[in-house]
Amino acid sequence: MTAISPKKDKLIESKPKVWTLPQVILMLVILLFSLTCLLPFVNVAAVSFSSKSAILRGDVSFWPVEFETTAYSAIFSDPSMIHSLVFTVEITVGYTLFSMILTILMAYPLTKKRLHGRKFFNFLALFTMYFSGGTIPIYLNIKELGLLDSPWALILPGMLSTYNMIILKSFFSALPNELEEAAIIDGATDFQVLLRVYLPLSMASLATLTLFYAVGKWNSFQDALYYISTKAFQPLQLKLYHIIKGSQAVDVAAMEGGASTVATSVSESIEPATIIFATLPILVVYPFVQRYFVAGVTIGAVKG
Repeated sequence: MTAISPKKDKLIESKPKVWTLPQVILMLVILLFSLTCLLPFVNVAAVSFSSKSAILRGDVSFWPVEFETTAYSAIFSDPSMIHSLVFTVEITVGYTLFSMILTILMAYPLTKKRLHGRKFFNFLALFTMYFSGGTIPIYLNIKELGLLDSPWALILPGMLSTYNMIILKSFFSALPNELEEAAIIDGATDFQVLLRVYLPLSMASLATLTLFYAVGKWNSFQDALYYISTKAFQPLQLKLYHIIKGSQAVDVAAMEGGASTVATSVSESIEPATIIFATLPILVVYPFVQRYFVAGVTIGAVKG
């Protein structure tokens, strides 16, 4: 066996990496998509810290012009906004917890061939992905159940996602059957197999689905718009919806000369400031589970 001399070794290590044309094109495409996602958020943040006159002149792009924090002062001085933030966190946590429990309890049995009627239950789950009763029947159903104007109206409907259940079911199906057989030989029940074998091996997939549920509930406002009338039960996204409508009303009143100076000065920057206020919490949480995202979805798609 011929040994490599130190000089040749240094030449191999110092050899510059050559970028091929496909790699350059791929990097440019990735950079373009990244900028497409990032720049609108930067623009919203810049507008939220700019004055109304600068916004109306169109001077704000990706850096604040005539820096001010009036909009954020108005948001944090509003007790209802802080209450909506806390309430949204509570609803999101409760909804995600119950949704994950239901998803796990449905996905695990459907992976067992010994389950009688397994194909029928699979059909029922898939049927809901393609057909829905519609908005009015769902509203009437919630009304008959006495859930209108209740926090449970934001949690119970749509608590189980068939798409997420199929992802978790595929992940469970990809795990070796020998693990379950060994646990059963040791005297473990199905529930113990789920808790001690399947769930510890499924942390990547569980973290991914938790992120799906949490982001979906955090961003939703239509269910609150339909079912909630009490201000104490309004989530943050519905509050943002009302603020946008209110700021539009302020602009109309300003044109007619009927708006106060403070309301008029804040109206242009209150919308982007509220968007940042509503988006920032989920952006803070996302990096902690982002490393599980790709692994969870990819592994869950190994076996159908």
